[in-house]
Amino acid sequence: MTTTNAKYDRKEQLRQIESGLLQGEEVIAVYDAIGAGTGFIGVTNRRVIVQDKSFIGKKVAITSIPYAKITSVSVVSNKSWGGAFFSTGSIAIHVGAHTYEVEFRGSDKAHHVHNVVLHYISG
Repeated sequence: MTTTNAKYDRKEQLRQIESGLLQGEEVIAVYDAIGAGTGFIGVTNRRVIVQDKSFIGKKVAITSIPYAKITSVSVVSNKSWGGAFFSTGSIAIHVGAHTYEVEFRGSDKAHHVHNVVLHYISG
């Protein structure tokens, strides 16, 4: 359960992810999310972890999504693809009929999470 090389935006979010790690699980990155609903996203060597703030009554859920349950990962953009592939800071993770959309502070973080998820679901 080592996180010495983990990338993160906020130490408290990293600590929250670390507190729930399974035996042999390692944190790869924990990034702050912007926009309504999502607090942060974490990726480990075993799963994606999303903090969801969209529940009524100020409730917060931490949702674990095993890589085996993820059907695809998308780059989300509201403009044409005339520019760079990762010109946006949003991704969507598709799990069955549900989609988790996460907007980041910077396209580099979206690119990193997209590539980590793609690596684990395509292997």
